[in-house]
Amino acid sequence: MVAALYRRYRPETFQELIGQSQVTDPLRTALRTDRVGHAYLFSGPRGCGKTTSARILARCLNCAEGPTDTPCGTCPSCVELSRDGGGSLDVVEIDAASHNGVDDARDLRERAIYAPARDRFKIFILDEAHMVTPQGFNALLKIVEEPPEHVKFIFATTEPEKVIGTIRSRTHHYPFRLVPPAQLLEYVGRLCESEGIGVEPGVLPLVVRAGGGSVRDTLSLLDQLIAGSEGATIAYERAVALLGYTHEALLDAAIDALAGRDAPATFAAVDRVVQTGQDPRRFVEDLLERLRDLLIVAASPTGAAALLRGVGQDQLDAMSRQAAAFGTAALSQAADAVNAALTEMVGATSPRLQLELLVARLLVGLGAPAAAQPVAAPPPAPDRGSSGGAAADRDLEPHASTPTGQSASGAPDVAAARPAGDAAPAGRAAPEARVAASISPAPVSAPAAGPVTAEQLRHAWPEVLAVLERSRRASWIVAERAQVRGLDGDVLALGFPNQGDIDAFRPHAEHLRAAILEIVGLRVQFTAKAENASTAAIPAQPASAGSGPTAPPPEAARQGRTGAPGQDAPAPAGLSERSAPVPATAPAPDGARSVRPAADAAPASDPMGWDVAPIPQDEPADPAPASVSASARSASLVASVAQDRGTVQADPASTAHRPEYGEAVVRGLLGAKFIGEDRIAPPSAPRGLDDYTDADAPVEDGGLV
Repeated sequence: MVAALYRRYRPETFQELIGQSQVTDPLRTALRTDRVGHAYLFSGPRGCGKTTSARILARCLNCAEGPTDTPCGTCPSCVELSRDGGGSLDVVEIDAASHNGVDDARDLRERAIYAPARDRFKIFILDEAHMVTPQGFNALLKIVEEPPEHVKFIFATTEPEKVIGTIRSRTHHYPFRLVPPAQLLEYVGRLCESEGIGVEPGVLPLVVRAGGGSVRDTLSLLDQLIAGSEGATIAYERAVALLGYTHEALLDAAIDALAGRDAPATFAAVDRVVQTGQDPRRFVEDLLERLRDLLIVAASPTGAAALLRGVGQDQLDAMSRQAAAFGTAALSQAADAVNAALTEMVGATSPRLQLELLVARLLVGLGAPAAAQPVAAPPPAPDRGSSGGAAADRDLEPHASTPTGQSASGAPDVAAARPAGDAAPAGRAAPEARVAASISPAPVSAPAAGPVTAEQLRHAWPEVLAVLERSRRASWIVAERAQVRGLDGDVLALGFPNQGDIDAFRPHAEHLRAAILEIVGLRVQFTAKAENASTAAIPAQPASAGSGPTAPPPEAARQGRTGAPGQDAPAPAGLSERSAPVPATAPAPDGARSVRPAADAAPASDPMGWDVAPIPQDEPADPAPASVSASARSASLVASVAQDRGTVQADPASTAHRPEYGEAVVRGLLGAKFIGEDRIAPPSAPRGLDDYTDADAPVEDGGLV
């Protein structure tokens, strides 16, 4: 049976005490000049020498040659107060944790009255003084304030703020600190030499780090390693396993994988940490410690050995290579991320998950190595036969001819690739810079480079309608009847069930345009087509405040393509067969007025290249086409009433025109069952609500139920 190291190597003089010169120097000066106070308060972390210093001070005061700053070590008082001594009758050590009440304070006060048995002073050392109750301190206050000439008090505590102020104000307060790693490393090295114990490289730095600056804790850990080692040498593997730190080889593997941006190797290192039973939080602490060391090596290559004490030259060389592979900026960013993750891991229910997420963030933040960066794929070649093909060729030429016009992410830099003099008009984004995202299966939600396609707009259409429903419900009722039939540049072709729906859509076009702009970032022009009639071009509505000027049609649309009279114009590129125009010879529905021009009329062309039959100038346009059904008129009336009652959101455009909303209102808004319709002639003049009767919507042949 041997005594513990911290007992066998307890200092007996102030010269032997390490790391506390801020306390020992003034105390030795006071002893040499005979200016010793009657009460002292020693405070500081555990294991830093408070109680030991109190015993040394007692030896210095009661030494036969004293008071002196260097006890003789041979007189009866010095021998009794040495590390192997049995104690002195005139030096009383009291554990205040168990003697903290008023009765204990009274007993101490009564004992202090009597003169010392042999020595010069009667000294009371109260350890853990913060445990004394306020009542106990108050019982001691009078004797601490005005003690007899032969009485000295020394209070030792780790929490000086808990000692009442009236006691603190009557003492000389000396704060103790944790011992710096350099001094502690040198001290334990000398101790191992005196004990005849060999240590492998890297062991003592781990011991000092685990001790945390406390001499007693450090010596206890070293004593444990010595007791658990085979022979007279402490192995590094045994120290790592016992202290719970990450093995140097595993830490190097993780650092090398991160430095090389090798994701599989990094996650493999994390898995080895978990499989060996290592605490993920301890691994993160060790990783942060290593990143700190790498930053020191990167900042001071020549002075790293002096700053990183206890690290061998081989390890310093390996760390130099790792620091060069990272770079100073990357090391700093990685250290910040690890430090933040270490804070988040406090109390985490799944430390392994937090560690893996940290590794993923580090790999993303460091980025892929330069040799492995993906090369941006060239854009697909345009269809030469489609409208706007020439414009598309012009858009793609800068990307192909300017290899340096790329962004940092590898994607083409649109601003750098645009040729001089081809700037986009004010208020209108360039075609190649328009927002388009990969919207399959989700709707468009984030901008992406490249033009918007008809397929993308079809995917985004439900979200467009949802925005329109929230902002303009009346416009949404009309727009939900539309189907996306094609998109050429910024000209959007919509399909409607009948001409009445197109007429109802006209005053709401600007609201739909705004919703499309919000979702896909493209300001469009419209061309509409009734599924059972010819195409009708919808003129662009005046731009609202803050929306910017209306975008002009693309070059291919301005040139126009007019088919020969009586022939079907070819469907534009990008439009499905369903959106192809109805042949000119197709009969018009019963009761509907044909909008095809006379044989000698010159057909116009819409921006999509479809034939548009203008209304003859000698025929005034009816306020409501004859093709509008009675059920549509009834639905319009009911929608108007509902809007007046607050059911439908107020819409300045819709309230002025009172358009026919059609079957959508009957089914969607009113929840009614639509059976059929009966066509009636349009009214000769607008009528009020009271002018409508049941005859306007006969129930025998259809109407509202």
